[in-house]
Amino acid sequence: MRLLQVDAFTAQAFRGNPAAVCLLDAERDERWMQDVAAEMNLSETAFLLRRADSDYSLRWFTPEVEVALCGHATLASAHALYEEHGLTSVRFHTKSGVLTADRTGNAIELDFPAILEERAEPPEGLLSSLGVTAPVYVGRNKFDYLVEVASEDEVRALDPDHTQLGRIPVRGVIVTSRSREYDFVSRFFAPGSGIAEDPVTGSAHCCLTPYWAPKLGKDAMTAFQASKRGGVVQVRLAGGRVKLGGAAVTVLRGELTA
Repeated sequence: MRLLQVDAFTAQAFRGNPAAVCLLDAERDERWMQDVAAEMNLSETAFLLRRADSDYSLRWFTPEVEVALCGHATLASAHALYEEHGLTSVRFHTKSGVLTADRTGNAIELDFPAILEERAEPPEGLLSSLGVTAPVYVGRNKFDYLVEVASEDEVRALDPDHTQLGRIPVRGVIVTSRSREYDFVSRFFAPGSGIAEDPVTGSAHCCLTPYWAPKLGKDAMTAFQASKRGGVVQVRLAGGRVKLGGAAVTVLRGELTA
């Protein structure tokens, strides 16, 4: 089976968010896929199985759990299918419904569901584990908590207590603010899912896009995830959907023999 490692949401190798993409030759056991993801030890490993023409089943696994939605590994998957099979338009059948990916030039645009948050009381340990004392806003969606802080500098300076943060029973925590250079910045922490900090999180932008669009008065925005590797995400709100755009770079190709 072909196995690729792709850096997503970047045009430069060793930046953005790396994902492994496994092109399955047949249906595989869930336990086996989890073992492969643990072996790859990346934030996500994507497993693709061709259905017909440009339709593929797609599942995503962290080193510890299967997740219901992952943006950067979907972008990596679309990039891998373009490089391996020349596909410029793909339909992915996932646990979050049918997701599409279309390539224009060097960029890929994903069509994802918008994920709306609601104001929520921060649970015990959330703000203290982040080191945030005066949040602008705290909300929650079906996956994550969303915390807006006052400045980009505060987002970039965060040094969370990952052990304490991992005790909060959610997939992860998004921290965001307005930006000087971009429309908004964010960081994403998910120690409870086996990821201390995710470099660039497409699914988090499915929440960030409808959150920031009315605040900034625009539907199309440029976002930056301010992790150590960093990555730029072009986002666009389209009704109940979010368009996520970005580039990707393949850094490794091989064969999975186990």
